[in-house]
Amino acid sequence: MTHQIKLTDVDLDYFVYSLRSQSLRSAVFNLAVGGKMYKAAGDVAAVRALSGINLEINEGDRIALVGHNGSGKTTLLKVIAGIYHPTRGQMTIDGDITSMIAINAGIEMEATGLRNIYKLGLMRRLSRKVIDSRVDSIAEFSGLGDFLHLPVRTYSAGMLARLMFSVATEFEADILVLDEWLSAGDADFVKKAGQRMQKMVEEAKIVVLATHDHDLVRRVCNRVCELKGGHIAFLGSTEDWMACRETQAA
Repeated sequence: MTHQIKLTDVDLDYFVYSLRSQSLRSAVFNLAVGGKMYKAAGDVAAVRALSGINLEINEGDRIALVGHNGSGKTTLLKVIAGIYHPTRGQMTIDGDITSMIAINAGIEMEATGLRNIYKLGLMRRLSRKVIDSRVDSIAEFSGLGDFLHLPVRTYSAGMLARLMFSVATEFEADILVLDEWLSAGDADFVKKAGQRMQKMVEEAKIVVLATHDHDLVRRVCNRVCELKGGHIAFLGSTEDWMACRETQAA
């Protein structure tokens, strides 16, 4: 099987209703940063967050999505991860995706850490048998010990991050989708997690990474997609992107 992500003429709009409300009008203008606002129908406005995205990512690619805040890179990442669905255009994905975007999504705060491990695994369409085989490994990597038998509402932010990261990175995937790099838990855990993340990046067929860290782009990625105002402003090799940046800075 050949692994690939392909977006053709993809647009994404956010719709905001009841514009008579001053607070919602303000929300529209806040959303409009980096995109274009237009009146849709009646008392409705829309913000075009992505416009005319044509992007093909092939097996072996490690592609960085870069751009200023509001440029559309995280929105595009969420479209690829299946969190948002394009308003127009087509997207095809060949391969299983592991998404490291909002990794605490789906957590049940009143449930124990152990129960949440199963819930998150089932959300990824894994069988209970497969989850059973990985629970000990997840527990060991998280380092939470007996805390796994307590409700996660009793966890600190760092403990919750350790649990979520341990579950999210336990199962292999063809396509790895990342927002920024890593900030899960205390310093010791971040170091251990960074080593695991590096291994996942090396083993994945495709990696898509949204980041502001240009040094990380140079070290990890072979291609760059730069976004401005929801459009692709640059698409090419990392070497060509770095050369363009040096020329602009000169």
